[in-house]
Amino acid sequence: MQISGILSPAAVRTMSQTTSKKRLFQEIAEQARAVYGVDAAQTLDALQERESLGPTGVGHGVALPHARLHGLDHVVGLFLRLEKPLDFDAVDRQPVDLIFALLAPKNSGVDHLKALALVSRTLRDQDLRAKLRANEDPVALHAMLAAAPGIKAA
Repeated sequence: MQISGILSPAAVRTMSQTTSKKRLFQEIAEQARAVYGVDAAQTLDALQERESLGPTGVGHGVALPHARLHGLDHVVGLFLRLEKPLDFDAVDRQPVDLIFALLAPKNSGVDHLKALALVSRTLRDQDLRAKLRANEDPVALHAMLAAAPGIKAA
């Protein structure tokens, strides 16, 4: 599995400002509708439901919101770089400015977990995070993420 296989170039963007986690999830849901054709209301509800189980801010300014949805046949991703970091109740209590959202089919099983592991491992790279923060161009951001090593199927 590779990031290039789950992240469409059209699903990468920079946002100048968002005021809350709820508003961010609304943006992700609208972007998922536009890029992947999934229902925005279902996406928003699923992201909020998952977040209510515990925050998905994993530290170092990174959040990995994720949800399972009807209407998808494979795992897809969306990446947002925030110009102004957002409080996300992250494990290290630092605000978040790099968000990689994953949406998986309702019955995706292990693929959802593999995608989460791949994205988590990729965004643990301090140099990559610095490069992502230093660039606003969605095409360049996608290229940086897509160049990350994949994981081999078990």
